Amino acid sequence: MTTTTDLPLAPAGTAGTACCAPLVRQAADPQTARDLARTFKALADPTRVQLLSIVASHDGGEACVCDLTEPVGLSQPTVSHHLKILVDAGVLTREQRGRWAYYSLIPGALTQLATTLTETTASS
Repeated sequence: MTTTTDLPLAPAGTAGTACCAPLVRQAADPQTARDLARTFKALADPTRVQLLSIVASHDGGEACVCDLTEPVGLSQPTVSHHLKILVDAGVLTREQRGRWAYYSLIPGALTQLATTLTETTASS
């Protein structure tokens, strides 16, 4: 046997009232949303996250592309492609030295990403 319970109706005069709490911070503007999406898209690939981690933990905070192929088990052109995406997303920087490219984490890039997501601004 199934029992049903009647739920109480909303009090009179509450039609149109928001069902949720008001915003407590400013939502991302369209340009910020596009920038965040580009960064998240770059970080959505496990190989790129692994490369970012290797570069960040490498001695001196920078790594040559020649040192990054073996740990991820990919060819140099494929690794370079992934690194280019991370550079374009504003997470890594690239410096050419002779025939090799060296990559390093942009100081504060990941902190800025977190700050953008958690920044609170009183809404009006």
